[in-house]
Amino acid sequence: MKKTTFRIISLILIVCMIGAVFTACDQAPADNTPAEPTHIDYVDQLKLDLNSGRKHYEVKWTERSHIDGDTSHFTVPKDFDATGIVKARYLAVDTPESTGQIEEWGKAASAFTKEKLSTAHSIIIESETDRWNFDGNGRYLVWVWYKPTAEADYRCLNIELLQNGLGGGSSSAETIYGQTAVNAIAQATKEKLYMFSGTKDPDFPYGEAKSVTLKELRINAASYEGQKVAVEGIITYNSNYEAYIESYDAETDMYFGMQIFYGYNSQLIPVLEQGAIVRVVGVVNSFYGTYQISSLKYNAMRPTDPANTSQISKGNPIAFKEVTPAEFAGNKTILINDEEKTFKYADLSVSASISMKNLKVDSVYTTTNPAASDTGAMTLTCSVDGVTVDVRTAVLKDANGNLITAETFQGKTIDIQGIVDCYEGSYQIRVFSMDDIVIH
Repeated sequence: MKKTTFRIISLILIVCMIGAVFTACDQAPADNTPAEPTHIDYVDQLKLDLNSGRKHYEVKWTERSHIDGDTSHFTVPKDFDATGIVKARYLAVDTPESTGQIEEWGKAASAFTKEKLSTAHSIIIESETDRWNFDGNGRYLVWVWYKPTAEADYRCLNIELLQNGLGGGSSSAETIYGQTAVNAIAQATKEKLYMFSGTKDPDFPYGEAKSVTLKELRINAASYEGQKVAVEGIITYNSNYEAYIESYDAETDMYFGMQIFYGYNSQLIPVLEQGAIVRVVGVVNSFYGTYQISSLKYNAMRPTDPANTSQISKGNPIAFKEVTPAEFAGNKTILINDEEKTFKYADLSVSASISMKNLKVDSVYTTTNPAASDTGAMTLTCSVDGVTVDVRTAVLKDANGNLITAETFQGKTIDIQGIVDCYEGSYQIRVFSMDDIVIH
């Protein structure tokens, strides 16, 4: 009886299983539509057509010409552009800022562009039409194509930035590659990449401090007075509880600097050593007419705290960009918020490193007030081709510790390197040791 019951139950189960199979077959879709791909490489699908009738030109990229994610300066022959430089603004893409006021993911976009161009076998810029087009600032509006290797196809960097979520659209749909650009943005949004991730940028200093470039701070220092800021740059000098920090700006081919006062916090001396690249967090204030960063915060136990002044690397060379006296005494026109503005070159250079050659020392003034801490320091009034330059020295001593006096320089021709300073409205170059002076 038990065996018969078991056989009946087994038979019922087999019938049920067969029925389930037929039911599933009846419910299966009539077609074999493939699943939607998880990721499309729109850059790989887009091909450079050198016979399109649009303008094309092969350009060169250098380290000093790197600007940010959507702007580059390329080197070209002067028969293409009299300046020898193509200032390129990428079409269809707007990456976060990394050259003025720094924005989230701006550094990531800038680093992405730099990595692609610095390792490229070849770079070609392409116009939107059969002629070169420019924006209101005289920049070429272009598509930037690069070849990763000699054997590879060209890839469109504009679209690649969009595809990776490192830029938003900028009139993207209206361009020749509009649909591809729109698709790339949509995919990056769906995949939640970088700008669309909803997460915090690990390279962005969140908190009270406003992250700005030294260029932005130098040009608009008054608007930041009293505010807490974060800047990055290289320490050019550190002496007597004050230091100088600067960074290079390719757009203007200048170094912009700022004075740092860290008071009697001796813990900051090794952090702010000469040649160190640092991130300084402090408050902007005016001291005798010169802007500086003070009230630095430092906690050795919290090196990753975004409110902390911290060292990034050390042992880096100081620029001491060579400038002629005529340049130093002249004006400099630069682009600010898409508008050209003219400044005194010396004013823009305050707190930055600089060098000059063949200065003839016409006269020497020595500080002799016994009560002054800089008794023995000198001001050398120099000239070249009718242009006057003042050089202010620290108290200088020779290898034996003897005071160096005016007779050492009077009537001589010298080369110098130092820091631009503004004293009572007049510009001068501060020199800190005899190592900074070459006497002809």
